[in-house]
Amino acid sequence: MTYTAKGQLDRDAMIRQYVPLVRRLAHHMIAKLPANVELDDLIQVGMIGLSDALTRYEVSQGVQFETFATQRIRGAMLDELRDSDWMSRSSRKSQKDIEKAVQRLEQKLGRSPLESEIAVELDMTLADYQSLLSKVRGTQLVYLEDMSRGNDDDEGFLERHEVAESGTDPMSLLRDQRLRSSLVSAIQSLPEREQYIMGMYYEHDMNLKEIAAVLGVTESRVCQLHSQSIARLRAKMRSH
Repeated sequence: MTYTAKGQLDRDAMIRQYVPLVRRLAHHMIAKLPANVELDDLIQVGMIGLSDALTRYEVSQGVQFETFATQRIRGAMLDELRDSDWMSRSSRKSQKDIEKAVQRLEQKLGRSPLESEIAVELDMTLADYQSLLSKVRGTQLVYLEDMSRGNDDDEGFLERHEVAESGTDPMSLLRDQRLRSSLVSAIQSLPEREQYIMGMYYEHDMNLKEIAAVLGVTESRVCQLHSQSIARLRAKMRSH
């Protein structure tokens, strides 16, 4: 933390220090959103989140400021996206259609369906299905965030089973462990290439362009496969 000569928190210095964090989070988030979402808008909202973090942060909370600020910045961006209703109804419907098709095929085939099989189930050509995957990429962020963090209006899968630091009853702990195990198992059941993409994107914080270079495919193809991975995961978690 940076303080003035009078021992007060130097807000201006702190804001300047953490502007790169806001920009990095905005760039990572914008990659998962439709083209109509402006990067500058996310950065502006993120700066408000940073300011809020500076106001609310207390050293006694036992967490580093950057960790606390990251949560506030991302939360501010997500709140803005929800308030703006940035996902079109058609995109939501398309994503749910894909999820349901994946779920039906998994029950029928007893395995993860191929891309071509999902296209047939949706009564589409493979090219049209891949085009649809590109169009629904804007739904990924909220779906994935709901799995891991939830939000003020609609708790996510894991948030509903979050284990408190103290006073947790054995049944709640068991339920939480089962749910987390289910998510890990769902990820491990993805086709190998999709597992790689999920790992590079969410564990190693690589963007779509970097992943495309590693896999030797186009950026749009990575986007399609990522959309499909999310649909597979949500179908499995829906069954859970």
